[in-house]
Amino acid sequence: MALTVTLVSAEAEVWTGEATLVVAKTVEGEIGFMTGHEPVLAILAEGQVRITRADGTKVIAKADDGFVSMEGNELTIVAGHATLVA
Repeated sequence: MALTVTLVSAEAEVWTGEATLVVAKTVEGEIGFMTGHEPVLAILAEGQVRITRADGTKVIAKADDGFVSMEGNELTIVAGHATLVA
C-alpha cells in the first residue's frame, strides 16, 4: 500500500501521485512519512521535499512557507512557493 501525496503551491498543483516515502523539512527538522504514519500537522520550512514514488523513482521539489498534513495514508503538502527540481 502506498501513500497518496499531493503537493500544491499558492499558484498550482505541483505534483500528485502515490509514494512509498516522502521526506519534508519542517521547522522542527526533517520528517519522513510512510504508509501507516501517525497523523501530523507541521509547519513547512524552506527546503527540499523528496518523494520516492511507488515504482522507486524519485521526485524532488523545492518548497517553503506552508504546512504538511498527514491523515490516514494521505499526505498533503501546501506551500506558498513550490517547484519541481527533479
